[in-house]
Amino acid sequence: MRVPSGRQSAVVVATLSATLILSIMGPAVSAAKSPPGLQQFMHAIGKVESGGNHNARNAFSGAYGKYQIMPSNWPSWARAYLGSSGARPTPANQERVAAGKLTSLHRSLGSWPRVAYWWLTGSNRAGGWSSYARSYVERIMRLYEQGGSPDAEAVVPEGETIDESSASVVYAGTWEIARHHGYGGNKVRFATEAGASASVTFTGRKIVWYGPQGPTRGEANIYIDGRLVKTVDLFDRTFDARAVAFKRSWKAAGAHTLTIEVVGTDGREMIAIDEFEVTQ
Repeated sequence: MRVPSGRQSAVVVATLSATLILSIMGPAVSAAKSPPGLQQFMHAIGKVESGGNHNARNAFSGAYGKYQIMPSNWPSWARAYLGSSGARPTPANQERVAAGKLTSLHRSLGSWPRVAYWWLTGSNRAGGWSSYARSYVERIMRLYEQGGSPDAEAVVPEGETIDESSASVVYAGTWEIARHHGYGGNKVRFATEAGASASVTFTGRKIVWYGPQGPTRGEANIYIDGRLVKTVDLFDRTFDARAVAFKRSWKAAGAHTLTIEVVGTDGREMIAIDEFEVTQ
């Protein structure tokens, strides 16, 4: 667990760092060549921070997940390494964001001990560390040097987030933009006309459609590879900006097309697309 004051200072440094990364490289930075020992270091820092638990939450600071990323850092890091500031901190996304951020830090700081110190404090200092910071770094480096295989949890199938504005989504009929702070990226694309459709073709073993549900939301026909598999009803008495509208999985990854067709339910016609999450 990191020192709270260190986390607070890390927010400022991380925000500036993420801004610089975005201005120079954009989301492609996640494709940078991994430094030697990245997986072993991720294993070590994940063990020290959370015991390797992707669902861990610090009740005091709000830091979340295996790597205890601050909630104020997640949007900018997710934008830099996933391409969407609204991406959810799923286990797969945590792994991708941590790998991207740690790669960037190693490139700028030059060694894993300095990266570990930055993760605790948000500082680039090369020396003059407190006894607590030295102990934290030593714990991580001992685990790192012990080697061994990375956590089974770390080997999470890489997920791809496809938002409503992606060229991968093909729309038919009239679809408009609606904005709300609860939506991924603060916006969705919606339709009310019966027969309007949105199709996404992907390769993977699982797909999840996220979209709002509530009193004004209607029904949609779901087609997989051209076959009607389900009609979902997104009506609910309370509004949920990012509900799981539909999900489907297969035993092995393959190429599929998911099509969402608006039914046009009387009095509550609206169907909205926020994003799709594909697991490879």
